[in-house]
Amino acid sequence: MPNPNEAPETEQGRALFQELLWVHSVVRRDLETVRRLASEVVDGLPAEQLNAELDELQTNGPLWQLKVNCLRYCRFVHLHHHAEDVLLFPRLRETDSDIGPVVDKLEADHRRVSDDLDEVEAAAEHLTNGDSEAARERVADGLNVLAENLLAHLDFEEREAGPTLRRLERL
Repeated sequence: MPNPNEAPETEQGRALFQELLWVHSVVRRDLETVRRLASEVVDGLPAEQLNAELDELQTNGPLWQLKVNCLRYCRFVHLHHHAEDVLLFPRLRETDSDIGPVVDKLEADHRRVSDDLDEVEAAAEHLTNGDSEAARERVADGLNVLAENLLAHLDFEEREAGPTLRRLERL
C-alpha cells in the first residue's frame, strides 16, 4: 500500500497553496504599514492619525474589496486563522500522519497571534482615551510583537505545511 505521506502534488493542493500564499502576501503587506505605524507612534503620531491609519487598513484592504463582512484587519487575521483551524488543519492531519507536531505549533501560533491582535486593539483604544508616552510605547510594542510573531508564523506555515498542502485532493 502506498505511503500517503509520499503522495504526489495535486492540482487542487497547488491551488490551495497559492491561495494561502496570496493571503499571506496581504498580511505581510499590511504588516509593513503596522511596522511603520509602530515607529511613528513612538515619534509622536497623533492618536487621531493613528486611528485614521488603522481605519485605512480596515476599509481599503483586500477583504473590504472582496466584501468579506469584516472591516478590521485584526478580524481578518482572526478569521483566516479560524478557517485554517477548522477547515485546513484537520485535512493536513488526514493527508500526512507525520504533520501533527507542525499543526500543533501552528495552532499554538494562532492563539499567540490572537492575543497579540487583542493587545494591539486594546493599546490603540487606550491611546485614543489618553495620549501619553506610556500609551504610545504600548501601541508600538504591541505592533512590533504582532509583526514579529505573525511573520514568523507565516514563514513556518509556508515552509512546514506547504508540502502537505500541495498534496491535498480536496479541502
